[in-house]
Amino acid sequence: MMQFAVEGGTADDAALRRDIRRVVGMLGETLVRQEGQEVLDLVERVRSGSREDRSATARLLDGLDLADATRLVRAFVAYFHLANVTEQVHRSRVLRAEADADRLQRGGKWLARAAAAIRAAGVPAEELQSIANRISVRPVFTAHPTEAARRTTLTHLHRVADLLDEDPDARTDRHLAEAVELLWLTDDLRVVQPEPLDEAHNAIYYFDQLQRDVVGSVLAEWHTTLSGEGVATGDPWSVPLRFGSWIGGDRDGNPNVTPAVTQEVLRLQHDQAVRHAVRVVDDLRRRLALSSRLVPVSDELLASIAADLAALPEVERRYLRLNAEEPYRLKATCIAQKLRLTGARVAAGSPHVEGRDYLDGAGLLADLKLMRESVVANRGELVVGLLDDAIRSVSCWGLHLASLDVREHADAHHRVLAALYSRLGKPYARLKPDRRLKLLGEELANPRPLSPQPPALEPAEARTFGAFQVIRQAQETFGPDVATTYIVSMTRGADDVLAAAVLAREAGLIDPAAGTARIGVVPLLETVDELRGAAGVIEDLLSVPAYRAAVAARGDEQEVMLGYSDSNKEAGITTSQWEIHQAQRRILEVAHRHGVRVVFFHGRGGTVGRGGGPTHDAILALPAGSLDGAIKVTEQGEVISDKYGLPALARDNLELMLASALEATALHSTPRLPAADRDRWYAAMDSLSDAAFRSYRSLIERPGLADYFMASTPVDQLGALHLGSRPSRRPEGAAGIAGLRAIPWVFGWTQSRQIVPGWFGVGSGIAAARRAGLERELLGMRIGWRFFSNFLSNVEMTLVKTDMSIARRYVESLVPAELHDCFEAIEAEHRLTVEQLLWVTGQDALLQRSPVLRRTLSVRDSYLTPIHDLQLSLLRRTRAAAGGGVGAGVGPGGGAGGEDPDPDLQRALLLTINGIAAGLRNTG
Repeated sequence: MMQFAVEGGTADDAALRRDIRRVVGMLGETLVRQEGQEVLDLVERVRSGSREDRSATARLLDGLDLADATRLVRAFVAYFHLANVTEQVHRSRVLRAEADADRLQRGGKWLARAAAAIRAAGVPAEELQSIANRISVRPVFTAHPTEAARRTTLTHLHRVADLLDEDPDARTDRHLAEAVELLWLTDDLRVVQPEPLDEAHNAIYYFDQLQRDVVGSVLAEWHTTLSGEGVATGDPWSVPLRFGSWIGGDRDGNPNVTPAVTQEVLRLQHDQAVRHAVRVVDDLRRRLALSSRLVPVSDELLASIAADLAALPEVERRYLRLNAEEPYRLKATCIAQKLRLTGARVAAGSPHVEGRDYLDGAGLLADLKLMRESVVANRGELVVGLLDDAIRSVSCWGLHLASLDVREHADAHHRVLAALYSRLGKPYARLKPDRRLKLLGEELANPRPLSPQPPALEPAEARTFGAFQVIRQAQETFGPDVATTYIVSMTRGADDVLAAAVLAREAGLIDPAAGTARIGVVPLLETVDELRGAAGVIEDLLSVPAYRAAVAARGDEQEVMLGYSDSNKEAGITTSQWEIHQAQRRILEVAHRHGVRVVFFHGRGGTVGRGGGPTHDAILALPAGSLDGAIKVTEQGEVISDKYGLPALARDNLELMLASALEATALHSTPRLPAADRDRWYAAMDSLSDAAFRSYRSLIERPGLADYFMASTPVDQLGALHLGSRPSRRPEGAAGIAGLRAIPWVFGWTQSRQIVPGWFGVGSGIAAARRAGLERELLGMRIGWRFFSNFLSNVEMTLVKTDMSIARRYVESLVPAELHDCFEAIEAEHRLTVEQLLWVTGQDALLQRSPVLRRTLSVRDSYLTPIHDLQLSLLRRTRAAAGGGVGAGVGPGGGAGGEDPDPDLQRALLLTINGIAAGLRNTG
């Protein structure tokens, strides 16, 4: 048996402890069978030695040959993968049991609880009806590179999960042991860099699981719960949940996302959506064997069948004979044939032919609606549920699967316009933002094009303009819902948004004079200065008549994206979170004056340092009125596999998002805090944020911090992990920290357990507020203000994962002595932050009120410590081989100056990165 100690399991639960022992035992047997008993003995020796005799363990690890080092770290990585998936299965069982109990009592879980809260608050039925009709939740899957595990590894783990969920017997044990062995025999690392199309296939894997096992039941729960509250959920295809994607559309800093790639990703998504629609329709065909001898059929449905058969000679004649008296089956047969022809049309690049194929989901839904109306009109009140389920599913996914958001950097649009205006003799590139704003506002109102079509542009500018062209082509091929959002990253002023709007007009996507806007242009506010100036940007935008007309064409709705990652990297977690909170309030005030509804798109990462944390708490902590039914949230990296990897977890997550949106819209449309408290607490938060910002910037601006970060973390290895298709640095970015994207910034600090982005400055902020006499306000904020309590909870979780003793090992082993003052500053702020957080939360220890979670993380640490020790040993070897030693400069591949490292040494080192990511359940 495997000698990994379970030590009470990762939670106080007998079933979980039993299952972890079961899979870990199988892993031990696999190790002995494949590698020999000596490897298993080595694993246990290192695990126990890392806690009991660090010096001896360090000497042991330094003396290991690379083959043994690789086997050792792979064993620990496999343990964490198996422990993680077992915990997921356990959570899934608990959620199913809770949901079953809730359904017996109230008809739902999270949605039922939200409905009960709304009922208790006395919200009138007609108001709830209006609110329900406005709910629109859109998780947006991105390809941001933060999932360390390979897709193949995740597939094996899902197989383990399925088997753990079955009743144990000899057969199940045999298949489970087989799955564990396959996991061990599968390479943990990606051999090559994934391309955008690989990332698209990965997303489609999750979308397929959601289509098959999850979304239908969540939407049915929505309708059932609201119907129980007396709310008519209206047209069955008016669904509150749809999905989005950035994969194949996020061009900012990713030269691999070309117009051709975007087009191919959309084709892949369309193929998947059509396959799903065929599955849905085939299920209807099998089950809706209603006989016209027994029940009448509407004349409209019979007429549509006749028209279909006339237009579709491909329908096999035998169906006319077999289903002559089963019109619903015959109609479903015709729909399935049109779907097949739709797929063939897209593959061939042929034009849409009305009656023979579908342009988009609207035509398919019209056919399903016709069937539904006939069933309802002819004694089919119960049978109609089959059609309602089908309609809801098709309404969610359409024939495009997920709406693709396209994103590009603001400067790219200005470069295109500079090229176009230069042909007219206008010095666009030299114009200041206010002059550009005036020029672009006039240009947007002008019905004539700025240049001939297609414009003559250099390759880089043609690539940027090509994004708008491909959106128009995609809408003509796949329908208007395939891509409706264009995001301008690094928006600094209204001219940045207008520049994209003018290019969209050039491509025929926006025509203010005609009152049409086939896409919405979305500012992405990413830095503190941009967040502070957000109200001015929206004011300037909506004051441009032509742009306001484009917003009116989109239902008087303006989407605004908020960037959590870069604002955190620049200003620290306290100021980032507070400025995002305030920006929403200011934007809402401006938009309301202009009669515009704002939809906020929250660009949240997986870690707390990038805006992560529990979605439910984050939604309910939003400013009052900021969620008026509609919300978009990014889902990326390990968050996707954690939330959507198992059906029960995916159902719970999606239902929770819907319930949170419903509750926030219904109960939090106006400020919940008394005016006096609100003013005092906002002032206290300003004081706290200012002090936290100064503390954070004192670290970031500290001499040698960039060198310290590179030396004390394995961030130089990120590129070699092949996590995603996007480079880890911005093109033409500055050297050092300034040029790094937020993901590698968080990645490095997390691997070394310093996790600076998740907490640094918080202690200084609270301490300064206390010195200013604001203790009473801080304690009141913790109890009475969701924003502040959620903020503290997320920081506390990060502090628990931070480990200064492990971080000190990295510093002592890897960092030159002259840079140790950076660590001393980090260590001092960490002590202060823990001390101040415990004071404000009234605890004696972190997570005192969550003992099970605290024990879970403690047990994980007993297995993480040896991986950290091994990583340190391998980093020392890597840097020594590059000719450096302690604190040697490192290049992007791990060698000083960028020399190619020993492939076996680098492989072992990368495996430790995977192991720490798996153990912490965070990469970046």
